[in-house]
Amino acid sequence: MDRRRFIQSSALAGLSGMLPLSGSAAQPAFNPSPTAGWRTFEVTTVITPVTRGEAATAWIPLPSIDNPEWIRPLASDWQGNAARAGIAEDTVYGTKMLVAQWRAGQEAPVIELVNRFATRDRAVDLTQPGAVAPLDAPSHKLFTQATELLPTDGVVRDTALKITQGAGTDLERARAIYEWICDNTERNPKTRGCGLGDIRSMLESGNLSGKCADLNALFVGLARAAGLPARDVYGVRVADSKFGYKSLGKAGDITKAQHCRAEVWLAGFGWVPVDPADVRKVVLEERPGLTLKDDVVVAARKALFGSWEMNWLAYNVAHDLKLPEATGPAIPFLMYPQLETAAGRADSLDAPSFVYTLSSKEVTA
Repeated sequence: MDRRRFIQSSALAGLSGMLPLSGSAAQPAFNPSPTAGWRTFEVTTVITPVTRGEAATAWIPLPSIDNPEWIRPLASDWQGNAARAGIAEDTVYGTKMLVAQWRAGQEAPVIELVNRFATRDRAVDLTQPGAVAPLDAPSHKLFTQATELLPTDGVVRDTALKITQGAGTDLERARAIYEWICDNTERNPKTRGCGLGDIRSMLESGNLSGKCADLNALFVGLARAAGLPARDVYGVRVADSKFGYKSLGKAGDITKAQHCRAEVWLAGFGWVPVDPADVRKVVLEERPGLTLKDDVVVAARKALFGSWEMNWLAYNVAHDLKLPEATGPAIPFLMYPQLETAAGRADSLDAPSFVYTLSSKEVTA
């Protein structure tokens, strides 16, 4: 039985800023704030590959973002009967993953991974720009460049320029894109998983519906096309919302609770959290018949430009990721566990061919 331990820690740092929002007696105001303090969670991933006796390799995302303001990976422990298991790291984005391999003929392959991490709400006071150093040149290039599913030319650039026409500052351009997405997209409950994020197809077809990997990718692609560094942040929900939004949290069995968010780099503020996809999720799922004009949606829309409630584990920010030792193509993003056998790459959303579970719990001790 293999067992390893991976520990990261960092000093705490303060971050100020609250967003006072309207609410009701039945539902608290949606105001994520780091003053609420740190919380610690454990996420357990169990993979039982269906291999038919073939050799198999699994890739499981690990918490790869360590930021003293809002998330601290603490430990990753695993056990199982893999012939080999260890941590690999992508050199472009710093994405960490557990890679587990089973030999041909292995009976009942299994691996269990426990990720422990601490997190607290993020909130940036967008009324108070500060003396923030410019984004370094390599990061600026990385987070403004096109990817396979995030082109920055053609219809994407044309749309970005139209949306941001007349907007002078970084903040004004980012807000214009955010508001446009909130106004013009829809969450599609029939979309598989979290969606794919093929933004050119979305804009060319005029079908601006999907889930988080579609709608937040649209924000990221349009921001990049407008000259703003931006990135998707891929992760999974780990707890219910403390603000009463049933659509914006998940505890216990989180096997299907994957959720990506977005960040944009703004002069005077640095990386700013946004999540227009969750605005559309509130409209569709919070309760029947909601529109963008209802108070519960207005509150979420205001909060989700500049803050995140951190009942969520952030894995990584990688696009077009080549999995180490894989024979198949690069993947658009690593938010779900991946599996490959001699028969090829398994479908991460097809339970009969690729069986795994995720569960979460808050740790108080």
